[in-house]
Amino acid sequence: MGIADDSIDLRAAEDRRLHRRKIQLVALWLVLVFGCLLSVCIGAVAISPAQVAAILLEEVTGLETGIPYGRREETVLMAIRLPRLALGLIVGSALGVAGAVLQGLFRNPLADPALIGVSSGAAVGAVLMIVLGAPLILLLPAGLGVYLIPVAAFAGGLVVTALVYALAQRQGGTDVAILLLAGVAMNAITAAVVGVMIFISTDQELRDLNFWLLGSLAGATWDRVGIILPGVVVALVGLMTLARFLNAILLGEEAAEHLGLRVETAKRLSILFVALATGGAVAMSGVIAFVGLMVPHMVRMAFGPDHRIVLPASALAGAFVIVAADLLARTVAVPADLPIGVVMSLTGGPFFVWLLCRKRGLSGWT
Repeated sequence: MGIADDSIDLRAAEDRRLHRRKIQLVALWLVLVFGCLLSVCIGAVAISPAQVAAILLEEVTGLETGIPYGRREETVLMAIRLPRLALGLIVGSALGVAGAVLQGLFRNPLADPALIGVSSGAAVGAVLMIVLGAPLILLLPAGLGVYLIPVAAFAGGLVVTALVYALAQRQGGTDVAILLLAGVAMNAITAAVVGVMIFISTDQELRDLNFWLLGSLAGATWDRVGIILPGVVVALVGLMTLARFLNAILLGEEAAEHLGLRVETAKRLSILFVALATGGAVAMSGVIAFVGLMVPHMVRMAFGPDHRIVLPASALAGAFVIVAADLLARTVAVPADLPIGVVMSLTGGPFFVWLLCRKRGLSGWT
């Protein structure tokens, strides 16, 4: 009876924990919805929530609500703010989940798409295509040229990630210290390549390159959203399916293999999907650092280590962080539009220092 009672108590505790996590996820959804509402309402042109609802109802269903709004509000909402919001949601989700997977894969909270070179590799691919890809664009059929930069960004991210991963292999495992050092080295190399591209670029290309280097959602359009949406969705779905593998690998690679998981295959899939998600995000928003570092760490503090919860929560939290940062970037110095990468670096840098101090056990700094 004692063993049976203990089993019942464990199941009851697990049910309570799962119920609590579901409530937390719902709360996170509500926070994201609130952030989205603020994003579309606040700006140089103020739009009330009632006007947002009226415009959307008329655009989608053709129904007129009688709520007054002008042509300016309609244009700003439909052509500027909603595409920008959609792009922010996609980019934030991609970077948040990519960071969570990398941290789980390498079992280290310092792993991040930017720190290990994925973001910079994707940026190099995009930058090379901007400066050197004009002849290639002319050779392609009309309409296909817009896909070159996302494809180049994905390829660049994949190549750099594969190199870093290969360098970090040691005695059949992954040496996290070497991984981070390899990421630093790759970031230096990619920065040099970007520097060369800046040196040889034209004035127009230089303006485009500044977008990639600083990160921004200012160029969002529905066409750009449509370009990256399929690839990022595929990457996110693929990454979500790796939750069981990531939970098992927390026990160590040998333990995961004993559980019947194909560790090396899962690792390769993880890297592939991370490169696809990060490449798509960087291709349309430029390099936005620290999202993949901050978001998964905060999610684990709030939700625990179970990747079945961590991954979807990281998608929601990452989307909220980008939407909030973009709202701050375009309202803090109206009419100027600050690069979102600057905002994230100003917040992410101190967070990274805090995380380093916490890992060293400096309780006075935590």
